[in-house]
Amino acid sequence: MAVETFYYDNRIVKNFTIATLFWGVVGMLVGLIIAIQLYWPELSFGIQYLTFGRLRPLHTNAVIFAFAGNAIFMGVYYSLQRLCKARMYSDLLSKLHFWGWQLIIVLAAVTLLLGYTSSKEYAELEWPIDILITVVWVIFAINMFGTIFKRRERHMYVAIWFYIATVVTVAVLHIVNSLEIPVTFWKSYSLYAGVQDALTQWWYGHNAVAFFLTTPFLGLMYYYLPKAADRPVFSYRLSIVHFWALIFLYIWAGPHHLLYTALPDWAQSLGSVFSVMLIAPSWGGMLNGLLTLRGAWDRVREDPVLKFMVVAVTAYGMSTFEGPMLSVKSINALSHYTDWTIAHVHIGALGWNGFLAFGVAYWLIPRIYNTKLYSVSMANYHFWIGTIGILFYAVPMYWAGITQGLMWKQFTPEGFLVYPNFLETVVQILPMYVIRSFGGLLFLTGICIGVYNLIKTAASGSLVAEEKAEAPALTKEPENKNDAYYWHRWIESRPVQFLVLTLITILIGGAVEMIPTYLVKSNVPTIASVRPYSSLELQGRDIYIREGCNNCHSQMIRPFRSETERYGEYSKAGEFVYDHPFLWGSKRTGPDLHRVGGKYPDAWHYNHMIQPTSMSPGSIMPTYPWLAEQKIDVATTPAKIRAMQTLGVPYPEGYDQKANDDLMKQAKKIAAGLKEQGIDVEADAEIIALIAYLQRLGTDIRGLAPEDNTASE
Repeated sequence: MAVETFYYDNRIVKNFTIATLFWGVVGMLVGLIIAIQLYWPELSFGIQYLTFGRLRPLHTNAVIFAFAGNAIFMGVYYSLQRLCKARMYSDLLSKLHFWGWQLIIVLAAVTLLLGYTSSKEYAELEWPIDILITVVWVIFAINMFGTIFKRRERHMYVAIWFYIATVVTVAVLHIVNSLEIPVTFWKSYSLYAGVQDALTQWWYGHNAVAFFLTTPFLGLMYYYLPKAADRPVFSYRLSIVHFWALIFLYIWAGPHHLLYTALPDWAQSLGSVFSVMLIAPSWGGMLNGLLTLRGAWDRVREDPVLKFMVVAVTAYGMSTFEGPMLSVKSINALSHYTDWTIAHVHIGALGWNGFLAFGVAYWLIPRIYNTKLYSVSMANYHFWIGTIGILFYAVPMYWAGITQGLMWKQFTPEGFLVYPNFLETVVQILPMYVIRSFGGLLFLTGICIGVYNLIKTAASGSLVAEEKAEAPALTKEPENKNDAYYWHRWIESRPVQFLVLTLITILIGGAVEMIPTYLVKSNVPTIASVRPYSSLELQGRDIYIREGCNNCHSQMIRPFRSETERYGEYSKAGEFVYDHPFLWGSKRTGPDLHRVGGKYPDAWHYNHMIQPTSMSPGSIMPTYPWLAEQKIDVATTPAKIRAMQTLGVPYPEGYDQKANDDLMKQAKKIAAGLKEQGIDVEADAEIIALIAYLQRLGTDIRGLAPEDNTASE
């Protein structure tokens, strides 16, 4: 049989490795800054672009898409070539993918700091960047499938299954969740509203974790862990069950982020049931990874690569046990909106994704540079300081979360809330925030040590940019129908059929949950008294989104007595029918705001934004003095009204032409009221619009909607 000579492209692997290390430092550094801001808000220095609300989405995007994303591509570009015994399909596409992805990251960093955000968690980037993401992802998909099609190995190894599922599902998730109506070049409104938007977002949000932070890393685990251990994967049969069960079940689990909300009960129940079921394939994958090390445990004590990988797989097991546990309604009633969720997420992000990424990097760099690791002891030090950092991060957050949940629900024997003031619960957990930030500092220190070690490793060798390889051309093999796994080996050798079956598998759950929610009107009953936002309130809502207020405040009162006593009437699905996007939130660093309208005078809101501690002594909210100085961008009002009309919001025909007149009428009334209370502020100041929005929240069902909301007349 003739043997063909070809060359693996290690240059693209090097590029993605450098990007992984760089963005890892940046992402974790921003995370450390916002962790400190939670107990020392002055760290924003009063600068508009450095508040927690703007830095928090920058941190999540940097860690998920910059650090973890580049780590995925680093691992895929190296392993895919060897698994397929073929060079990447196109060097040009590889370069376009690399530079396009880095451009996306830079644009994300700049626009998020400037306040250009859709507010959707893990999908905050605005529509021009969404389009660029789609283009770059298609480039990656063509390059990956082109490589698979020209492979010299008939059967696709299990790692490739997970790579295919990642490419297909992320494309579907991104496109569906990013459907929006552009208003300006950096502003859009979600195509969905309220309940539908919430379901779509958390179908995306949960499965972004599943198919961007889990399935590709499982693919890396299945390739690099056996390589590092020099052992075959424990069970091929378990790999098959793990893959198909995981991708089928995961897609149903999104609604567990919306338990006890205005989402229809049947959708919540589906999310809970499938989330609990997820523990079986998740732990099957974890055990398949750990049992691959059978007979190699002595090496784990000596090899830092295996140490990183073992802790990574263990963290995967921990987080995939906790996810189903938090989906049990009785537990979720305590944990949701608390720091428990933050601890859970970071076990996955730091332990599973972070440690596996560095385990792969420690294994890869010496090989593509044809050298040895610069310092094994330094790698071990990175491992231990990182592990201790994770513990110092997660344990205080678990403690804080349980403390919050219990304090929020505690009543006196007479039936009154023990802690009616939300700030009382915040003060109690500030020491945990301090310890958490110390853990983050340790983890970041470990990363810096690792980066230095890898740089010195690369410097001690030279890049093998074109690595020579030989393999026979792909030939048709006789099919052994007596093979117990014939049915799966058949599809393993047919990438197109594998792709189609994967697509069908991941579409079922989303379709069952989303289609009825969109099409069956009774799932989102309307409320006659709910009216569209006035033009001023709409501008105020966009300022609220720009400043990232939704990162700390929810707008969803759950049907618990502890919440209705503290905040007011529980939230109804019909109240959100004009909310593009929804703003239910996922974490309460501050109190829920859904019924804040009419609760305080306008002057209270003004002072609270300019100097929060003047109204709430001990508050950890940053100051927003620029809101009293910056002017409302009234030039965008007509376009915003027209976009809302396109989305079905019932503004009168031609209202876009008179929207600014109504805006100024309402603004002057608020400014005049503030002046009577000793506050002199221009009617066109942004803080006026924000006050109008806050005073509107939750008032429709109380019959307190502002009289001058002429948009609905």
